[in-house]
Amino acid sequence: MLFYDSALPAPNPRRVRIFLAEKHVRVPMAQISIPKAEHKSASFLSVNALGQTPALAFDDGRVLTESVAICRYFEVLHPEPPLFGHGAHNIAEIDMWTRRIELRLMTPLSMVWLHTHPWTARIVQPQYTEFGASQRPRVLAAMTEFDHALDGRDWLDGERHTIADIVLLTTIDFAKFVGIAVPDDLTHLKAWHARASARPSAQA
Repeated sequence: MLFYDSALPAPNPRRVRIFLAEKHVRVPMAQISIPKAEHKSASFLSVNALGQTPALAFDDGRVLTESVAICRYFEVLHPEPPLFGHGAHNIAEIDMWTRRIELRLMTPLSMVWLHTHPWTARIVQPQYTEFGASQRPRVLAAMTEFDHALDGRDWLDGERHTIADIVLLTTIDFAKFVGIAVPDDLTHLKAWHARASARPSAQA
């Protein structure tokens, strides 16, 4: 197999790198440069027609895309530690948090990124800058929701570091790159971010 990766600030490939580091699993990797638009090249589009990283290509020609789906694949192969949860309720709760991050935080953040950032201007044409700017309050509102959720909790599920924390960390760090840092008054989220960032896997 071959894992198609992209360096920072790309958040989605980083999810998989952190996940693999938590599992102590190594896989062959190929770097796809987003600044050089290699993800839109004909050679990579033959791997993933969506032109996005990450992608996990198998020797028999099959390809998995979408970061959480790739992480689920490795979870089945390497179930310890259980980063997708244990037991019916815990597994469902972690799925719930992961969906909330992607829908309530990452979705408006993506709109800010696509429609207001200079890096995307040459790809996203036209950029609807007024619309993109209008999504910043939604990003901050979602951060506030996660701040409340982390009151009294070290991790999102209240038990351990999981895929939900990985997805949130990569999203929060990407938000800072885009220009939306966690406000200082969101103390629970900032304390969680310090804990998550201190894990060795966060450097992946």
